[in-house]
Amino acid sequence: MNPAGRRTGRGRARTAVALGCLLALASAACTGGPEDPRQSGQEEAAQGPIVVASGLDVTGSGSVRQQLIEEWNRRHAGSEDQQAKLVELPGGADQQRSQLLGALQSGSARYDVVNLDITWIPEFAEAGLISPMPGTDTGAADAGADDADFIGQVHATTVWKDRSYARPFNSDVGLLYYRPDLLKPIEAENRPNGNWTWDRLTSSVGTMRLNPVRPGDLAGWTTQLKKYEGLTVNTVEAFADAGVELTDGEGEYRSSAEQLKEGLDELLDRVDEGQVQPAATDSDETASLTDFAEGRAVFLRHWPYAYGALGGLMDEKEYAVGRLPGKAVLGGQNLAVTADSPRADDARALITFLTSRESERCLLDAGFAATRTSVYGPAAKPCWPRVAAALRPAGDAPKAAAPGEGTPKGQGPNARAAYIKILETALTEAVQRPRTPYYGAFTQVLQSHVHALLKAKRPETAEAADRLDKALRDAFAGR
Repeated sequence: MNPAGRRTGRGRARTAVALGCLLALASAACTGGPEDPRQSGQEEAAQGPIVVASGLDVTGSGSVRQQLIEEWNRRHAGSEDQQAKLVELPGGADQQRSQLLGALQSGSARYDVVNLDITWIPEFAEAGLISPMPGTDTGAADAGADDADFIGQVHATTVWKDRSYARPFNSDVGLLYYRPDLLKPIEAENRPNGNWTWDRLTSSVGTMRLNPVRPGDLAGWTTQLKKYEGLTVNTVEAFADAGVELTDGEGEYRSSAEQLKEGLDELLDRVDEGQVQPAATDSDETASLTDFAEGRAVFLRHWPYAYGALGGLMDEKEYAVGRLPGKAVLGGQNLAVTADSPRADDARALITFLTSRESERCLLDAGFAATRTSVYGPAAKPCWPRVAAALRPAGDAPKAAAPGEGTPKGQGPNARAAYIKILETALTEAVQRPRTPYYGAFTQVLQSHVHALLKAKRPETAEAADRLDKALRDAFAGR
């Protein structure tokens, strides 16, 4: 398997797309015809809106991304050519990646800016589908003065082969949610704290003497173990705690069957019967969140947006949040300029606005994890006033320090400040998934092998690790 092919010129791409459509008798799916003003020449294309392609907003906050686009448009109301437009792509992450790859490779793309999952940066950069950010060679003396404000681990996701290809937009990291009401009977040392480990969590669950057999039973914890990216995240977190590093900084495979066995054993220990919710092997973010909210799990591994989502499902006293025991995987999206955009300068200006200190504060208030260190500090700049007003629930009066819709209803400023500190620390210490242009192949291989192991009645990890080792060597080599 090879990474996405190098881009071609717009003229050749339009010809190829048109011919392909005729042969396939699928002209309705083609967007490269002369009637398209964005494809009839760069001069005309530059007169259209700056188009941003992104996945769906999962925060339920009234689309903070759309609100930020509208704030940019208000600030450029006198210039029609400076207006921006957000296009939200349907489907899950894998479908969005396929749509973007197909559009950018064919040259039929109508996008100037793409909001890419952090794991896609090497693939899109290696294929020449996105442009490096000017002056951001990691060895350059003037490498992004403003970039220093981004959290180090987060900014590193924009870099491939010593060049930065994007700017961090919104981040993500694993957190541990729990039910304080269900933990009252157990000893204090078995309750979550800043130094918690997976052994402590296991001990806590053991103390409660739970024995979940059916999906409706109360379990110690739940997470996302369905055969999709959530399973990859949980597996990489277990691997990281076991000291397993799958690749080096250049995407070269560096593990072994012996090391993979240690990682798989760590994962199986966590999801042992009697601890994890039986439904977890078929659960995604929505299902696991529901199981936790409806009282079928004491602990939940989830993302920051769940913090606000739970506020609509539970009383604020019924749940709390802390750092995930052990390593937590970094998630999130980065904004990049497409290599064929005739609006590159305007696109970069828009990205600068969307990742500004004020915009990042809006993202944090809406339920995303902000990417800038300064946003988490006491002197953080507030969210843009009109965006903040749009994010507040209907009928709420403006407040000097309104916590935003991403905050559970009724939560005070002290609890909010504690949460922000937890989130900042988790982002600073997070680990990355493998950095490789073959990430799509890697994650499919990992999910297939690990999910089969989780479904097995008596899994043999040595044999499974040997098979996984061979498959990963091929995946990371592009075979």
